[in-house]
Amino acid sequence: MKLLSLQVTDVLKGAPPLVVQLTWLSDGSATLGVGFNHCLCDGIGSAEFLNLFAELATGKQKFTELKRQVWNRYLMDPNIYNKRIYQQNHPEFKKVPDLCNFDSQFSQLAPTSVTFNRSRVNELKKLLTYNQSSCTSFEVLSAHIWKSWATSLNLPPNQTLKLLFTINIRNRVQPSLPIGYYGNRFVLGCAQSSARDLVEKGLGYTVGLVKRAKERVDDEYVKEVVELVSSNGTSPDSVGVLIMSQWSKLGLEKVDIGMGRPVEVGPVCCDRYCILLPVYDQKDSVKVNVAVPTSAVDKYLYLLNTTTTIGT
Repeated sequence: MKLLSLQVTDVLKGAPPLVVQLTWLSDGSATLGVGFNHCLCDGIGSAEFLNLFAELATGKQKFTELKRQVWNRYLMDPNIYNKRIYQQNHPEFKKVPDLCNFDSQFSQLAPTSVTFNRSRVNELKKLLTYNQSSCTSFEVLSAHIWKSWATSLNLPPNQTLKLLFTINIRNRVQPSLPIGYYGNRFVLGCAQSSARDLVEKGLGYTVGLVKRAKERVDDEYVKEVVELVSSNGTSPDSVGVLIMSQWSKLGLEKVDIGMGRPVEVGPVCCDRYCILLPVYDQKDSVKVNVAVPTSAVDKYLYLLNTTTTIGT
């Protein structure tokens, strides 16, 4: 199958807002490839659009019955904020020393895919010595993935590593963003540690890093990020970074264009993006897709599939 999307170096100069490609397969099934310009909407917004698109295409919705979507980009306009002295640390935008020519580690990658059901996630939670109920499934699973990934790479002990992950800000800003707002409504949480601590300390240490990264994100934090990005185009550096995005809660698995719900949902596996995906007909399961250096694949899969690490 050949992807026909237009490739441009600058998405702000020539990238189409939406590309849709339907490919029929020899067995009568089909694949639906969709590309959005991320400047227009985030993952939640894209899922809302695709579900609405499918309902219109199948006649489940009529144009006259559509709920009005909310554009209102002024709600995230940095010009409405008073210029501020930044009170919070934003490690996601700070460069860290490169002790190992980090990017070169990822010149040859192999895709990996591992499924975690509720039972496996609960096994991870049992490794923690503090109150398990205080940890979400995302916190413990993302910590386990990050720890396994970092350990498999055999990096210098003093190399600083970051886990960047998307945080929905709809209810973290004041006033809250209205239902139906489908623009970008996320910022990146950032957990940071030395490679030594990630490898040597227990899972509880890594879970704590993820929890604190989430807790830092409040109304003031979000407004500072909006100003930073808007004023000077600040973006995260790639050194030491694993990026995690949770697609399993977007609703993409519900999109039905008249052929039934999709059996597989996911992006093209690339670079250092770890995507948590829904699993067909398994509501409480999540599929972990990430590309790993070919030299580290076996070790990474072994670590990811074991739950014998002692928590702290």
